[in-house]
Amino acid sequence: MKYIEKHPMIMIVVGILGISMSAIFVKYSTAPSAVTATYRLLWTVVLMSFVVLGKKEVRRELFALDKKKVCLSAVSGLFLAIHFVLWFESLKHTTVASSTTIVCTEVIWVALGFCICMKGKIKGKAILAIAVTFGGSIVIACADSASGGVHLFGDLLALLAAIAVAVYTLIGRIVREKVSTTVYTYVVYSACAFVLVVICLIQGYALFDYGISPIVVGALLSVFSTILGHSIFSWCLKYFSPAFVSASKLCEPVVAAVFAAFLFGEIPAIPVFAGGAMILGGVLYYSRIESK
Repeated sequence: MKYIEKHPMIMIVVGILGISMSAIFVKYSTAPSAVTATYRLLWTVVLMSFVVLGKKEVRRELFALDKKKVCLSAVSGLFLAIHFVLWFESLKHTTVASSTTIVCTEVIWVALGFCICMKGKIKGKAILAIAVTFGGSIVIACADSASGGVHLFGDLLALLAAIAVAVYTLIGRIVREKVSTTVYTYVVYSACAFVLVVICLIQGYALFDYGISPIVVGALLSVFSTILGHSIFSWCLKYFSPAFVSASKLCEPVVAAVFAAFLFGEIPAIPVFAGGAMILGGVLYYSRIESK
């Protein structure tokens, strides 16, 4: 562990690989999107329970949460569940490159939501970054529409998924002011898992009717994409600036697209490359503005 603390860039690389594998794992699931997402969250809750319930101080904080924080966390979990279902479904209709790049617009939707709902302010340069990002999304949409309506539908689902996870992030900004990351995420993930189970029941999906595929994929998503992905980036904030960590996450669409090209033969068209570069450039530019 001391070696890793002296060379934290190792964990940045691990985190990038972890989140980049998310879209790849989903592609291998033969179950409906809601079922795959349910297994991911159920595995995550089970694995986190050992930490949360095993530590006295964490357990004490969990049971001391007031009703307002629990309700807000539950709503956050609802939007996270919506995000997972929409994003997983988008991967069935469009390419990994298009879907993962459009989902990266989350930070832009967070900025707009912060401005509209929380009376925040957006700088002039940030507006330019948002415009460039939107322009990149339009370029990808136009390129995919030429490939057929199915791809365009997948892009739309990815965009809605980005908006849903932005709501989840904004609520977390409020709750996290007085609640630890471990307790907050545990409550959110538990609520998210519950919502996903309800969605499966409403849609008539039985969790055990799709073989072992979604169970294995859910476990892989939980371990690699959640624990060795997003959790690793949270750990890296101790050693790197938030701007650098956020910028590192932008490697996900690139790495995921490379994996998809080799594994599924998905070679993005040139306009998709151009639109992706605009989106990632806009998000990176915005992240640097916010860091200042």
